Amino acid sequence: MALKNLQDEVDKWTSQFKPQYWQPHEILARLMEETGELAREVNHLYGPKKKKDSEDKRELGDEIADVVFTLCCLANSKGINLDESWKRVMDKCYKRDNDRYEKK
Repeated sequence: MALKNLQDEVDKWTSQFKPQYWQPHEILARLMEETGELAREVNHLYGPKKKKDSEDKRELGDEIADVVFTLCCLANSKGINLDESWKRVMDKCYKRDNDRYEKK
């Protein structure tokens, strides 16, 4: 799925609300909350801090998707085409970073 499709799906869902998107600093605060939940889940799965029996089970993929959703909200609210931005990032990786790391 292209990032534009994700952005369109987020835009369609958020269009039912007023305001459709929060202010950028509010979206950023939400992103930090979601990133914290992702970090907590990674720590539970792969780090030394295991979940308590009373804590809800969460899926790592769902936590990652929450971050992606929130990033789509920020991009949409500022009119950013993530497909174009992604292409620029990947071009940078192949040009600048292509020989930076050890290859297989």
